[in-house]
Amino acid sequence: MHSATSRREAMEFDTKHLTHEELLLLYKNLVLPRMIEEKMLVLLRQGKISKWFSGIGQEAISVGVTMALRKDEYILPMHRNLGVFTSRNIPLHRLFSQWQGKAGGFTKGRDRSFHFGSQEFHLVGMISHLGPQLGVADGIALAHKIRGEKKVTAVFTGEGGTSEGDFHEALNIASVWDLPVLFCIENNGYGLSTPVSEQYRCDHLSDRGIGYGMEAHRIDGNNILEVYLKISELTESMRENPRPVLVEFMTFRMRGHEEASGTKYVPEDLLALWELRDPLANYRDFLHRRGVLGESEDMTIRRQITSQIQQGLQTAFAEPSVTFHVERELADVYKDFSFTAVPPEEHSRHIRFVDAVSDGLQHAMDRFDNLIVMGQDIAAYGGVFKVTEGFAIRYGTDRIRNTPICESGVISAAMGLAINNMKAVVEMQFSDFISSGFNPVVNYLAKVHYRWGQHADVVIRMPCGGGVGAGPFHSQTNEAWFTKTPGLKVVYPAFPYDAKGLLVTAIEDPNPVLFFEHKGLYRSVYGDVPEGYYNLPFGKAALLSEGEDITIITYGMGVHWALDLLGRETELSADIIDLRTLQPLDTETIFRSVRKTGKAIILQEDTLFGGVASDISALIIEHCFEYLDGPVQRVGSLDTPVPFAPDLENGFLPIERFKLAIHRLLAY
Repeated sequence: MHSATSRREAMEFDTKHLTHEELLLLYKNLVLPRMIEEKMLVLLRQGKISKWFSGIGQEAISVGVTMALRKDEYILPMHRNLGVFTSRNIPLHRLFSQWQGKAGGFTKGRDRSFHFGSQEFHLVGMISHLGPQLGVADGIALAHKIRGEKKVTAVFTGEGGTSEGDFHEALNIASVWDLPVLFCIENNGYGLSTPVSEQYRCDHLSDRGIGYGMEAHRIDGNNILEVYLKISELTESMRENPRPVLVEFMTFRMRGHEEASGTKYVPEDLLALWELRDPLANYRDFLHRRGVLGESEDMTIRRQITSQIQQGLQTAFAEPSVTFHVERELADVYKDFSFTAVPPEEHSRHIRFVDAVSDGLQHAMDRFDNLIVMGQDIAAYGGVFKVTEGFAIRYGTDRIRNTPICESGVISAAMGLAINNMKAVVEMQFSDFISSGFNPVVNYLAKVHYRWGQHADVVIRMPCGGGVGAGPFHSQTNEAWFTKTPGLKVVYPAFPYDAKGLLVTAIEDPNPVLFFEHKGLYRSVYGDVPEGYYNLPFGKAALLSEGEDITIITYGMGVHWALDLLGRETELSADIIDLRTLQPLDTETIFRSVRKTGKAIILQEDTLFGGVASDISALIIEHCFEYLDGPVQRVGSLDTPVPFAPDLENGFLPIERFKLAIHRLLAY
């Protein structure tokens, strides 16, 4: 014992200007998460919680960073940052309810451990796909900077997470935009079982800041005073001189990645060495030596914390388990949005599809001063399709922001803007490129309201479609990737009038919207579009023609293929339904038409298998089977990538197959 105490004494503590009261508060905030963890490990063995990610030995980082930040500054913690939550004074019974999957937690039993956020406490918890939270921090900080607020945003990652592309995208965005983000790397030696020697080759992770033109520091993460004082100094400077700062905290993970993993892969002498650097034991010894903390006071503090923990557990254990109610589960997938119709003005202009999109976006910019538009080349250049031409002059480059080529980081930043009371529109240069940002769309934006009630006020504009000789990477219509994902709304207009009105609604709606704009329609389709601001409701299809023989259900470019066929073959008597929105879907209009005509054909530009047409076909069979006079037909593009050469692309697209299929069904 004497030897261990002597070796702990080698850790130096510099109190600088701190008072006895401040030193004691730091100690109390260190003891609380440690004692909670010790209790949780007991409950885990008893089967009263399902999983635990231990932060024992790393508490000084969480506590020091949190105490250095102001209460209204956002922190984005991870698995091992219990000290962040306790230092923000979250009621313990709510944390315990969260870990037991009860309604008194923060996710109504829908997620576990620290996978939650709280606007009340300015905390934004992680998702299991670790990287996006770094970009989310960028968005939160961007909102502060645009509003001129002197605030810092802190975000945590482990040394393993620094290998993810999202880490590099987030650092680059923060550096280019001078965002006041404190990037905290907890270098704890292992990513699950993989040692740092197999994770990166630079000497120190703090060196990575150099590549991004970013200030970087490397400090002892087990020394609570060093953490607190250095972070206090940095954040005070960042508030006055907004910029990102990277801090590598050297620490060690004393337990397994999670408790089931164990630590057999860690050399015993390494564990013993870091045990001597325990942040709590060393700091307690220091306070004893300085006369700041006596044995009796220490015991009093621990008794009080034990009582707090017991009371919190009693409250959480007494709470009933959550029960399943299908209506409640479905209702929480989206944030409530009460559509209020704004009728169009009488005066119209005959304009192109692309002009209607631009006009709708411009009117939304005028109405919502918290709306930020982001995308590659959208400022001075006006975007590759010139939708935002002139916007940078009119609205400034704070609101019309060129981005680096990093779709995942930008979409994550849009999520951060939404968390910090802004609206965001992100332009994909081509819808194909959404694949580079797929994770934050389907795992963050789509799930965040269902998980902890935070809306994602984000519209992603998706220039899409073939028929323009652009080949496999600039021609996809990939809407089915997103109609499958609960929590997203998907819009796909075919006419200028709809494009403007539906884009306005998409921006009004606080939920994430994928807004598809067919490139082939941009400059080929004209229409009368009302001037001024108006909107159109989601989930309302348009009946473009009425007939008795067949129902044609389509959207986007398919609408024009169907209208062209009816224009050339006047003997066809058909209802043409333009869906306009795919999620929500207007099944009422579909079913009413099919019950009238008895025959249905669904046309999509997307490849056939697994597309929207498949689900609509199944819905018709389930709800209209007794009215059918023939099999429901699906027509889509060939199940290949989109080819480049004109003859190949013509064969790929479903135009000729649609004509054959409709006549075959009419003759059935």
